[in-house]
Amino acid sequence: MDPQAFIRLSIGSLGLRIPGSALNSSKAGIHAFSSPFSCEIRLRGFPVQTTSIPLVSSPEATPDIHSIASSFYLEDSDVKALLTPGCFYNPHAYLEISVFTGRKGSHCGVGVKRQQIGTFKLEVGPEWGEGKPVILFNGWIGIGKNKHENGKPGAELHLRVKLDPDPRYVFQFEDVTMLSPQIVQLQGSIKQPIFSCKFSRDRVAQVDPLSTYWSGSADSLDIETERRERKGWKVKIHDLSGSAVAAAFITTPFVPSTGCDWVARSNPGAWLIVRPDICRPESWLPWGKLEAWRERGIRDSICCRFHLLSEAQDGAEVLMSEILISAEKGGEFFIDTDRQMRRAPTPIPSPQSSGDFSALSPIAGGFVMSCRVQGEGKSSKPLVQLAMRHVTCVEDAAIFMALAAAVDLSIEACKPFRRRIRRGSGHSL
Repeated sequence: MDPQAFIRLSIGSLGLRIPGSALNSSKAGIHAFSSPFSCEIRLRGFPVQTTSIPLVSSPEATPDIHSIASSFYLEDSDVKALLTPGCFYNPHAYLEISVFTGRKGSHCGVGVKRQQIGTFKLEVGPEWGEGKPVILFNGWIGIGKNKHENGKPGAELHLRVKLDPDPRYVFQFEDVTMLSPQIVQLQGSIKQPIFSCKFSRDRVAQVDPLSTYWSGSADSLDIETERRERKGWKVKIHDLSGSAVAAAFITTPFVPSTGCDWVARSNPGAWLIVRPDICRPESWLPWGKLEAWRERGIRDSICCRFHLLSEAQDGAEVLMSEILISAEKGGEFFIDTDRQMRRAPTPIPSPQSSGDFSALSPIAGGFVMSCRVQGEGKSSKPLVQLAMRHVTCVEDAAIFMALAAAVDLSIEACKPFRRRIRRGSGHSL
């Protein structure tokens, strides 16, 4: 499998130093949680990212060089667009970081004003397209118009800006997941078949090794049952030889919560993502759990929460991702330790149980996978991206295809249920 070229632009080690300010008279050190400072990070063609900035009140203190506040992931086309001269008034693209005091928002209905302290700009240069690791900036720099007002130094911003190659494998389901499509790898205009996807809606037959995970009767799912609950859904991922290399299936049915007709957070549906047990043929081992439910609002969303299951006997779960996806428009599910509030303290086991690991530790950090899906009632052909460093064999990729299929099917599983109709009435309750 050949990866596609991506680069990761990371901005981290943020800190703000304001000599002579009242805040600096407090206890020396780095004050991350009490800092009233924030910044907006802009890069042409990408959404604005906002993050807080710790206040550094000691001349000797330096922010953690390993901390990442923001990341951008760029394809070749993104880099080329940034390097292409723009209009007369903006010929060059920049990474721009604007620093503010106060937080954007309101208090008791009254708008809170923010004051801009200064701006850091870094021009996009040819080194962005070389595909090599490079530190673009690291250290302190004065910001704002009054950098040396009255002969005294002004506000200073500490940051570390780095480029790293981040190659990815890109896969596409060639049809709707429920139609058991082929899964191809995309490399430019070339499509290479890699997996096949087999979806079934009935209860698993007793000869199927997955049946050990099921409970209850083996009756087929009929229309009446579908009105009350969605269960018995299963997806198997097969390699080109026809061997099953990963699977996902519903373990907790998607049912409407009491008093409503949708799957609520209080009682989410759940999928188990499994991989083959190479020590016991025809057996499976749990790898991860995906929960999903519907969040009601002006525009409904589907929340997908993924836990990695520990190989240890204690059955520990590690939260890796919790993402809201628009029920109407669809969106992106992802696992990215830079973009998540919580970090994974343990490595993620690959589908091989030979001691091979794809590390998701905070030190490794960064992007792991993403899956783009469509909204309800739309023809969804999931597009999946995997970081190359987390894929050591085809089976590694297969387990993420099973996860992507479960995310896609969760959009359908979380659709509102039809209310039961009273006899003699032509209207729903």
